[in-house]
Amino acid sequence: MTITMYGITNCDTIKKARVWLESHDVPYRFHDYRAEGIEPARLNGWVGKVGWEKLLNKGSTTFRELPDKDKLGLDEKTAKALMLAKPTMIKRPVLEVGDRILVGFKPDVYEEAVK
Repeated sequence: MTITMYGITNCDTIKKARVWLESHDVPYRFHDYRAEGIEPARLNGWVGKVGWEKLLNKGSTTFRELPDKDKLGLDEKTAKALMLAKPTMIKRPVLEVGDRILVGFKPDVYEEAVK
């Protein structure tokens, strides 16, 4: 089973998730979407599985710095455009485990997913 973690290297939650995976001897690939970006098809697939509302990190500094007009009346199309333009607005981490998508880090969820 291939596992890929998506996020940014300096995120505290990413650091915790990486430590958890490594301490449980779970091999994974890390994709830094600040450096490597995110493909529209991949983001569309995630949105189709978990919804844009779960992926858009409204608490991120990048989102909070947006003009108010960009935050109001969000819909799927607008949210995807924002996340593609500034991937740091995507909640972290996103973990692809086979065909499953996990958003955020919860040790018990990770434990179940990597069995």
